Amino acid sequence: MPSLTLPECAHYFPPPETKEDLEFADLPIIDLSKAHTPEGRAELYAQLRDALRTHGFLYAINHGYTQAQRDRIFDIACVPFNDVSPDEKKTYAANIEGVGSYAGYKLRQFWKVDTENQIHDQIENYAINLNVTKRPHPIALRPFLPEIDHFVHHNHFNILHPILRLIASSLELPEETLVEKHNFDRTGDTGVTFMKYYRRSNDEEEKSKNVWMKGHKDTGSITILWSQPVGGLQIMAPDGKWKWIRHIDNGLVINTGYMMTFFTGGYYKPTIHRVVQPPSDQRAYDRLGAYYFAMADDDVRLLPCAESPVLKRVGIERQCRDEDSPLCETWRKRRTAAYGRSDLKKGVERGVEEEVIEGIVVKHYN
Repeated sequence: MPSLTLPECAHYFPPPETKEDLEFADLPIIDLSKAHTPEGRAELYAQLRDALRTHGFLYAINHGYTQAQRDRIFDIACVPFNDVSPDEKKTYAANIEGVGSYAGYKLRQFWKVDTENQIHDQIENYAINLNVTKRPHPIALRPFLPEIDHFVHHNHFNILHPILRLIASSLELPEETLVEKHNFDRTGDTGVTFMKYYRRSNDEEEKSKNVWMKGHKDTGSITILWSQPVGGLQIMAPDGKWKWIRHIDNGLVINTGYMMTFFTGGYYKPTIHRVVQPPSDQRAYDRLGAYYFAMADDDVRLLPCAESPVLKRVGIERQCRDEDSPLCETWRKRRTAAYGRSDLKKGVERGVEEEVIEGIVVKHYN
């Protein structure tokens, strides 16, 4: 850390874990400390491959942050929500539809959750680019930027890059193949996002069937979620049922997004996931989250790594013709601007709505 004396902020006391008997997803746990040696990586890449091919999600432990460091990040995550006035939040609101980026605040009731019943979200985001000085921040958050910068570097170099190396190895590609598409010093929209899910009214819960964020697949390459105890995240399991994600102290939940599907020619498909009302014994609490959303550099074209021996053996499932493949910048801006705002059309599948982004059908699941 840049200084031994850290700025003060209120301590976040996490709610107790649920005691309800829920149907949890049976996700593998990988030990990221093994990624530091060739022998460890050889063991891990097969575990990661099988987990992502089967579930699209996995848990990770021993990522290099202590429990105290993780807890401090959740203290800081509260600051943009609890210590900034509504008027100042509007000043730092992201121009999401205008520029296709969440950098800044995404205020509550911006996304449509249920168009038919006119239900909007009660989720507040504050997103910070990996270049933490790229745009100004609310006054209350400024003293914590050195710690956020440290957190960004840790996510990028100690978690994201090892995961990308393991994925490249699983495709029998040089280890740095995907790392070279996710640089730290290039223009892009990778960064930290703090999210607060506020409790909703009984009327909203009833009309939306308790769904807080409808089923979707992430825009980027890799999503790193820092585990927290309030339930709500569910994934569509291989058996077609919604399964809950379990909390692991100082653990991570990692999943792939659309960009990884582009790069791996459909070998790694993103898994549908959603957020629902927490279990009954946690409904008195708001839900706080800390995430690292990783996207490829803006100038990277979303083409499959066709040189992969694995993809040559199993075949490439292209999302579009190679000549029509969008740049990362184009894809992420269009998808971000449209998410939760565009008028969706009913799909052929039951409970599925669709939109077209850069010629590619994007599905939303209710």
